[in-house]
Amino acid sequence: MFHSEKHILVVCLFMVLAVILIGCDSPKPTPVKTVNIPDGEIDPAVWGKAYPEEYELWKKTAEAVSARRSKYKTGMDGVSVSVDKLSEFPFMALLYNGMGFGIEYNEPRGHANMVRDQLEIDASRIGSGGVCLSCKTPYAPKLQKEMGTNYYSKPFMEVIAMIPEKNRELGVACIDCHDNKDMSLKISRGFTLIEAYKAIGVDPAKLSRQEMRSAVCGQCHVTYNIPKDKDNLSVGLYFPWQGSKMGNITIENIIKQIRSDQTVKEWKQAVTGFKMAYIRHPEYEFWTNNSIHFKAGASCADCHMPYTVAGVYKVSDHRVMSPVQAEMKSCKQCHAESADWLRERVFSIQDRTASLMIRAGYQCATVAKLFEITHKAQAEGKQIDQPLYDKARDFYEEGFYRSLFLNAENSMGFHNPPEGLRILGDSIAFSTKSEAFLRQALTKAGVDVPIKVDLEIMKYVDERGKKKLRFQPQLEFKDPMGLQERF
Repeated sequence: MFHSEKHILVVCLFMVLAVILIGCDSPKPTPVKTVNIPDGEIDPAVWGKAYPEEYELWKKTAEAVSARRSKYKTGMDGVSVSVDKLSEFPFMALLYNGMGFGIEYNEPRGHANMVRDQLEIDASRIGSGGVCLSCKTPYAPKLQKEMGTNYYSKPFMEVIAMIPEKNRELGVACIDCHDNKDMSLKISRGFTLIEAYKAIGVDPAKLSRQEMRSAVCGQCHVTYNIPKDKDNLSVGLYFPWQGSKMGNITIENIIKQIRSDQTVKEWKQAVTGFKMAYIRHPEYEFWTNNSIHFKAGASCADCHMPYTVAGVYKVSDHRVMSPVQAEMKSCKQCHAESADWLRERVFSIQDRTASLMIRAGYQCATVAKLFEITHKAQAEGKQIDQPLYDKARDFYEEGFYRSLFLNAENSMGFHNPPEGLRILGDSIAFSTKSEAFLRQALTKAGVDVPIKVDLEIMKYVDERGKKKLRFQPQLEFKDPMGLQERF
């Protein structure tokens, strides 16, 4: 009897414990209701009904970060103030004088502001026409397909007016990266990236998922050329990858391509009078060129979209920030060191790059002013040795494009530190060689060449048209070697 009562008591206790445990059990997450996303649907709000966590994170790209943690590139990651690069790096005002970038050149403010930045900037920056929307709006593939060549050549404001007013300022959206049926990654801009892959012998259909996690970013974070017709109207768009290969898209081949194609000489450099091409945000080329993280198998998304917890779900962080702004969370996925230690490593690499970038920029500017002196001497009847002049121009363009490449790349060298220093070192070497040829030519012509060339930097910084600058000082910026002061 005693054993029977004891048995009953034990059973009751187990039953009570079971009830308690069942009552404390976490509720099961409610499955997301299946939503049919129509083919061609661009509005992110429709996609957000099926993927609310990713949608809410994506919307945060419009929010300013709580504090500026980056030493460089503080105009990015959704901050509300544009940082003026021409005041930050005055040599750019001289070198880019003659085109829109020489009038107003600001750090980008993140994905949510891609189109807004274009609408607010000086009109000279959108003078190429509708082609300027190719990286900025999710409507670009649709417009290009419907309009053909007119998409590239029509005035920017005329093309953007064809976008529904509700989404006219919409930056990168779900449809830019995902297939609406199964959310798999896709290349939406076939008229650029797919053609570029073909040029280097890559079949886009055979890219792995990890490769696609970079390719979708590589649709826009690349440099591109805009061919012009005889009236200087834009007639196309392509990436200058000819002669390169996957994992080795080199600055040498990019320069070879843009110098060989006369149709992409988009602007005339005011100080030299030379017709030039341009290089824009070449992150994909720079990072994939045998960088340590690329060789290790990392993708753009691994660093800029690390996994995060949203409610009960683990999702990629669709805010898309610099790891520095996100407390080095993505770096700590692989590195055991503290966030402070990792951040200082980033800044150390960027400091070295900034020092060499400043040196390369001012060396290019010095040569540009020497060409100005040379052309003035020619106008006054001086005979300039043509072979020396031709060599000087050849070396100058090689140096200029290398300097421009790192000026335009958005990591201040961190995406590929050894390659960045190599490119800038070569830029200085080419420009120095050009200076030597020009000084020799001027001396032979009887022109007295000053030892220190007056760059008249502030003339180019201050006289940039009537656009009111929205510059705010970048308090954390440091010029480690004091090079700007010395020039």
